[in-house]
Amino acid sequence: MPLSTRLNLPPFLKRLLPTSLFGRSLLIIILPVAVMQIAVTWAFFDAHWQSVTSKLSEGLAGDIAWAVQSYEDDPSPAAVEKLAKRAEDSMSLSIAFQKGRKLPTSRRPSLFAALDRSLQQALDDRLDNPFWFDTTRYTAYIDIRVQVKDGVLQIYALRDRAYATQGHIFILWMVVATMLLTAIAILFIRNQVRAIERLADAADAFGRGEEHDFKPHGAREVRKAARAFLSMKARIVRHIEQRTALLASVSHDLRTPLTRLKLEMAMSEPSEQLEAMKGDLAEMEHMIDEYLAFARGEGGEDARVVDLSELIGGVVADAERGGAAIETEIAPGLEARVRPLAFRRALANLVDNGVAHADQVKVTATARQTGGVEIAVDDDGPGIPEDRYEEAFKPFSRLDESRNQNEKGVGLGLAIARDMARGLGGDLLLSRSAMGGLRALIRLPG
Repeated sequence: MPLSTRLNLPPFLKRLLPTSLFGRSLLIIILPVAVMQIAVTWAFFDAHWQSVTSKLSEGLAGDIAWAVQSYEDDPSPAAVEKLAKRAEDSMSLSIAFQKGRKLPTSRRPSLFAALDRSLQQALDDRLDNPFWFDTTRYTAYIDIRVQVKDGVLQIYALRDRAYATQGHIFILWMVVATMLLTAIAILFIRNQVRAIERLADAADAFGRGEEHDFKPHGAREVRKAARAFLSMKARIVRHIEQRTALLASVSHDLRTPLTRLKLEMAMSEPSEQLEAMKGDLAEMEHMIDEYLAFARGEGGEDARVVDLSELIGGVVADAERGGAAIETEIAPGLEARVRPLAFRRALANLVDNGVAHADQVKVTATARQTGGVEIAVDDDGPGIPEDRYEEAFKPFSRLDESRNQNEKGVGLGLAIARDMARGLGGDLLLSRSAMGGLRALIRLPG
């Protein structure tokens, strides 16, 4: 069950969740780390940085309050000069009196508003006079101005006297550590996901009948799944080989008496009964060929990229030599990766079905916008009821009510065609044709 379903998340969050194993594994690692980093950073600012900053701001506010009180006790120029020198030597404060000036009416917003609030609170607690300060104009100093009698007392204080300026180093180390751990996690997860992807590629290639050089690797569980897949593959291949050998033996054993019967009938006097026997014999040979083709599935043939116009044209030409009239519409330069013999057999079965049950047959081959190709065989025959499409694909199925029985068929044509298409990673679909009959649509991947 998907992660989003288990957690019963809102639909918009489900759409944001990654769908790949790599993305979800990365999210499982990064999300807790990110939450932990945020929690630690919040705790640091709340419990340490804010506390230290508040203490520093209170200390600076106390020094400024002392300077303002000293000025008000003796505002003479000589006293102001003495005050400025004492503040510079003892408290690293630069003090100047600006006669007749007023406090500014606006202040630029600071990036760290919380720190400005600490200084604001400290000055509010220590000063009775109106004041104004700016923490953004200078990088190393804070500009503080206090309204006094006859003017403004301007004070420049070092920034680290009001703020814990080393807090950003902590944040920097947190970010660097997070990035480093994330990079390591990506490398390890990518290596594990690659093992699963290779297993999926091997299974997909085996499903298409292709050989794929695959060896188990990755985590222990992935290697166990890979070994199970290889064992299953070996069992399936062994079963197919045994079935093919059995059918081939049966076919060979049956052909021997059939050949003798054909020789005996060839030497017999012509008669209506003899002709009927020859028809039965031909049907038996055709049935044996179809049984063997279905069991074998052309599994020993390698898939390769071919020109579909040439292959389809050959199938249509064979049907036309039998007296059928078939319309074709094939896009130029159309190519696909197929097993040529299996493809010819599958398409010939579809064309023969159309010819046997309809007056007009059309073969169309086009490229799909999403990649791959489509080959459609349309006819104007009676068609097949929509609710029996899946039944039509069952081996030995004969839909006598909807389509007349092919005297040589045994109900394997559609089954063989769909096995061919699915073996290449595509599919065979049935639908209603625009011509009024049945449409058999072969979809092949690009």
